[in-house]
Amino acid sequence: MIMNDNWKSQFQRRMNRFSAPRSGRGSAISIKVRVTGGCFHRQHSPHAYNLIDDYLQGCTSLDAHFEEHESGPELLVWLAMGTAGITLAKSVIDLVTAIIKARSEGIKKGDSPSAPVELIVRKVITDDKIIEEKVLRFDFKDEVNTEQIEKALIKALEKIANNNEE
Repeated sequence: MIMNDNWKSQFQRRMNRFSAPRSGRGSAISIKVRVTGGCFHRQHSPHAYNLIDDYLQGCTSLDAHFEEHESGPELLVWLAMGTAGITLAKSVIDLVTAIIKARSEGIKKGDSPSAPVELIVRKVITDDKIIEEKVLRFDFKDEVNTEQIEKALIKALEKIANNNEE
């Protein structure tokens, strides 16, 4: 993916800050719900963010750091590498599902624009290399299925892990 240097350096700093206090085998990843056109933030999507806020308030434990961006929400997640392979916490998968559903519900209640969103996984490999995998794309009319999201995220994370070893 072609990225401007400013975005790339901001992303790397954000990931480094998130990774710094963590230790052990694992790595930081970004799970992004990015709108394909326009904006997906509070100003243009107040109904969606009300639903997202309600969901976040109800979370007793979240294995991710939630960040808002003009292009859409991002979750920073520490993936512990174990012998069982790559797994994501249920709380992370449920939050990703809730965000995508909130986007759809928000549009139905008047949020704009109504461009589709893409679910993306990103990881910093080196100072000059970032891997980005597009996982799924959702129009606001599409059915959102937690199992589909989980399987697609795991597949993308495995691909990133394998690409990292090359």
